[in-house]
Amino acid sequence: MSKQEEYLRKPEWLKIKLNTNENYTGLKKMMREKGLHTVCEEAKCPNIHECWAVRRTATFMILGDTCTRACRFCAVKTGLPTELDLQEPERVADSVALMNLKHAVVTAVARDDLKDGGAAVFAETVRAIRRKSPFTTIEVLPSDMGGVLENLKTLMDARPDILNHNIETVERLTPRVRARAKYDRSLEFLRRAKELQPDIPTKSSLMIGLGETREEIIETMDALRANHVDIMTIGQYLQPSKKHLKVQKYYHPDEFNEFKEIALSKGFSHCEAGPLVRSSYHADEQVNAAAQRRQELGEKEAKEA
Repeated sequence: MSKQEEYLRKPEWLKIKLNTNENYTGLKKMMREKGLHTVCEEAKCPNIHECWAVRRTATFMILGDTCTRACRFCAVKTGLPTELDLQEPERVADSVALMNLKHAVVTAVARDDLKDGGAAVFAETVRAIRRKSPFTTIEVLPSDMGGVLENLKTLMDARPDILNHNIETVERLTPRVRARAKYDRSLEFLRRAKELQPDIPTKSSLMIGLGETREEIIETMDALRANHVDIMTIGQYLQPSKKHLKVQKYYHPDEFNEFKEIALSKGFSHCEAGPLVRSSYHADEQVNAAAQRRQELGEKEAKEA
């Protein structure tokens, strides 16, 4: 088999139109001036031009740019992290205010070297954004923080608008795809977040194209719903480099539409599914759609009572 045959050819629907306008270049300049990192850049997100240039949104990555885990799907660099930057929450909050964001997403590298998994800095970032941009909704996307309940409580006490933690892949593939993370621990993390703050929506994301079956995708939906997850995103896995896991299948947009319909039928308040969908894709729409759906369900239950 030739080298070209070893890698699946990308289909037409995965081709992206680049849009490098003043919003894009201005945002990039501001991130560098503030000494901030974004998962948009570090994880080589395919939607960076749409989000930065058109929607003017960004996902901030705190706790440095070096992850303590080496997941075989992720482009973020791994190694020994730098010391904590305790001024980072204020700089993120300043940037959110300067950009006048309606919705801010805050994620982080995994910091297994820290006892609290970075929970205190996460929580302070939420509080700093609240102080400077009180009308901005905030989504947080942490690692499992070692599965320690106290770490999760620290973060949930800051009351983000959405708690997002990614399941990433199906149970069978988790040991091969995710470093140190465990499928059951991620489900428990999501369930406990809901137990700590029942009114805060929870969210999770699934990458497909790594060799999972259709049945396993649906089983993962059921597992997330069983742990009271409200919002789900489903996207195509894209290989960041030759050292990462190869793509086993490119799903057609029609298949993503089908998965979206199945997810909604299972009770998710919102599902974003598509080849280029990532965890934070159209996150501003998700929080609004989820809130509207909750309101509609509440009104329906009130009428039936």
